[in-house]
Amino acid sequence: MFKGFRGFLLRGNVVDLAVGIVIGAAFTAVVTGFVTAFLTPLIGVATGAVGDYSKKAFEIGGTSFPYGAFLNALISFVLVSAVIYFAVVVPVGKLQNRFEPIKDVPVAKIDCPECLSRIPAAASRCSYCTSELTGHAGLPPQSLQSH
Repeated sequence: MFKGFRGFLLRGNVVDLAVGIVIGAAFTAVVTGFVTAFLTPLIGVATGAVGDYSKKAFEIGGTSFPYGAFLNALISFVLVSAVIYFAVVVPVGKLQNRFEPIKDVPVAKIDCPECLSRIPAAASRCSYCTSELTGHAGLPPQSLQSH
């Protein structure tokens, strides 16, 4: 019973997921702190609403609607999303594109009539036996099939 549980916990994807969650939480705290300390006050200065949006409210029929808390959360969400996209997603995407090899498109292949090796259909000479492949019309039908 415990052996299976231990195996589950020690599998690579579970450990990777746990590390990702911990690092993600720490990163979220850093980005949220940056947004709260610098970006939200800049929005307040730009709009002339100096201070904390979360205390803004209006009343209807004696009931208070604290729209400022929602507005503050909405601004934080947009700013955190923008920071994550432009500071993490875009650079990591460019980095992955730089280091990932470009995947080749599969080439149609035929059988060489002399040695029966698989060669590109556009070849004019077999790369194995070096026989000349002039005019593929003389090749038997089974050798022209792409696999």
